[in-house]
Amino acid sequence: MSELAKRILFAVPAAILFIAITWLGGWYFKGIMIFIGFIIQQEMIRLMASSKVPADPYFPYTIGLWVMLFPFIPYALEIGLIILILFIAIQTFDTAEDSISKLTTTFFAGLYAPVGILCLMLIRETGSDQVGFLLTIATMLMIWGGDVFAYFGGKSFGKRKLAPAISPNKTWEGFLSGYVGCFVGLVIAIYAVPVTSGFSLTAALPLILMVGTFGPIGDLIESKIKRKAGVKDSSSILPGHGGFFDRFDALLLAAPAVYVYLQFIQKLGYASF
Repeated sequence: MSELAKRILFAVPAAILFIAITWLGGWYFKGIMIFIGFIIQQEMIRLMASSKVPADPYFPYTIGLWVMLFPFIPYALEIGLIILILFIAIQTFDTAEDSISKLTTTFFAGLYAPVGILCLMLIRETGSDQVGFLLTIATMLMIWGGDVFAYFGGKSFGKRKLAPAISPNKTWEGFLSGYVGCFVGLVIAIYAVPVTSGFSLTAALPLILMVGTFGPIGDLIESKIKRKAGVKDSSSILPGHGGFFDRFDALLLAAPAVYVYLQFIQKLGYASF
């Protein structure tokens, strides 16, 4: 069986399951996203260790859990300050040679994936339950569409390398094809999901630029980390897809961009959810 066939056979039921959990919303959705966030953190920490820049073994998960639960728990700021104080106090007395680099890698591993996961959860919480579902599915369909079109566009037309020092197989032609995929994903979400949102296609069009730009950047960041670690995939947990970091790398930057834009147009009165 070809690698592409494996990817499709896994991706279709996985996407259906993800959409079903997104429809349920609430803590069903939050719970699965927090679980995914922890797995991505684990993969990142392992990659960093292979890159000779290890993170603290415990605090990234503590920081990550705090980030992902921040809007939903009482005294969130105070809890975060306690985590910060404890982490700095412990690291101060760490005399290992890599103790300084461990500070930065721990914060990166603790914040990067959880912030992206948090933003997707906040998108799901935007407006009514049905509107939040539509916005979340639109975000994911744009990411998936951009990924698919970028892959086949690069395979068919790719000539000019996008970032050869980071990811030699990515091309400008594939990158630009990704915008088409984002547009297709957005149109499918808006017209196929039977939800009245007060969010017109015109108001949504800038999301194509945001997801189509920041999604690939998230992909390149992961490629840069994997290249430093000398591995092809973040793990082998997903058949034909590598690890969760491989599958959600684009989301980790695209979701914050989408969330900021949604907040922006609401504040300006261009949309009401």
